[in-house]
Amino acid sequence: MPVSRRAVVCGGSAILISGCVPAMRSAVSAPGRDDPAMRAVPNAGYDAWVAGFRTRAEAQGITAATLNAGFRGAGFLPGVVERDRNQTESSRGLQDYLAIVASDAKIATGRDRLRRQQALLNEIEGQYGVPARLVAAIWGVESNYGQRRGAIPVISAVSTLAYDGRRGAFFERQLIAALRILQRGDVSAARMTGSWAGAMGHTQFIPTTFEAYAVDFRGDGRRDIWSDDPTDGLASAAAYLSRSGWQRGHPWGLEVRLPDGFDTGLAGRGGARAVSVWSGMGVRPAAGGALPDHGAGSILIPAGLTGPAFLVFRNFGVILRYNNSQNYGLGVGYLSDRLAGGPGLRAAFPPDRFGLSITDRQTLQRRLTDAGYDTGGDDGVIGPRTEAAIRAYQQATGLAVTGEPSQALLRRLR
Repeated sequence: MPVSRRAVVCGGSAILISGCVPAMRSAVSAPGRDDPAMRAVPNAGYDAWVAGFRTRAEAQGITAATLNAGFRGAGFLPGVVERDRNQTESSRGLQDYLAIVASDAKIATGRDRLRRQQALLNEIEGQYGVPARLVAAIWGVESNYGQRRGAIPVISAVSTLAYDGRRGAFFERQLIAALRILQRGDVSAARMTGSWAGAMGHTQFIPTTFEAYAVDFRGDGRRDIWSDDPTDGLASAAAYLSRSGWQRGHPWGLEVRLPDGFDTGLAGRGGARAVSVWSGMGVRPAAGGALPDHGAGSILIPAGLTGPAFLVFRNFGVILRYNNSQNYGLGVGYLSDRLAGGPGLRAAFPPDRFGLSITDRQTLQRRLTDAGYDTGGDDGVIGPRTEAAIRAYQQATGLAVTGEPSQALLRRLR
């Protein structure tokens, strides 16, 4: 089993990192060739490192021709080092995560893409057993349905990170894998682009994961996840999940209603129990009826007893093989249900630490924007642009400048 494709950014942890997790990426523009920090600059140390690396690469079967083609035009990218060193842990909860990855706009776009690619996704489901809507949801979360595949040259990005040394051994393995991909002929060096950390294509595979799991579903002799045609990318994601243990015909989970007095100590992925046990305790589907039996399941309460609760099955754990984050797994599962026409969550999230509901936060964003302080949208997520708008408003009106939302600020803007 190769290193998880998300470990390149998050180090294999379950912590969401700003700038690498799809929910965070959507809030800011993705860096690419037009970003000055992502352009190669002269660096003698990098050049010397590449010269030494060539010998190591040739010892692992990379030809001189491949090395020449791969490094033609490649170079040290200072912006990649900056992004790698300045990752910060995000404390965003599930509500904010869903507001970004499963917004009304994302759901509408996803339903359109699902409709357009239905025949292809049905064929992929037939071969790998992963539902069409689930593959489409991963596509949406990873690259916004192919709209954010990344434009940074992968050889430059991963060689910069290998030279920088903070995770040098890991990124040298990615560089060797990327060169093997070029040598095999799946893609040219010019078309091998991705994120600042080397995640590539429609479903954001890192090079080692591409080598292990990517498939040539089109049958043209190349595993092309970079093309505008998403065929190989979507099939590769399904192949990854299938080989990671996806159970055909079983769901990821569902929203449930917990009985009064539910013991929170029973919640968590380590507390899997038979559905009959949960039913006996009074756990019921949020939509009503009886719990479906798909084997042992775990109760998750990401926002505590006053927020939505979920019963997740084995396939939820398979989604986490793609990205080991509970929010990611719930986000993909929830989005997949919405793409298939399912309803929104029935349980409301509790107010945030400022005492604001998501409706309050959306109202605050709209009123700030109407007052001339652009928040960049009204998704209810208090990100950098909303915080900057709050600070500007507070400064202009003589308030204490905190950049934080509040009920008092909301009332003042009415």
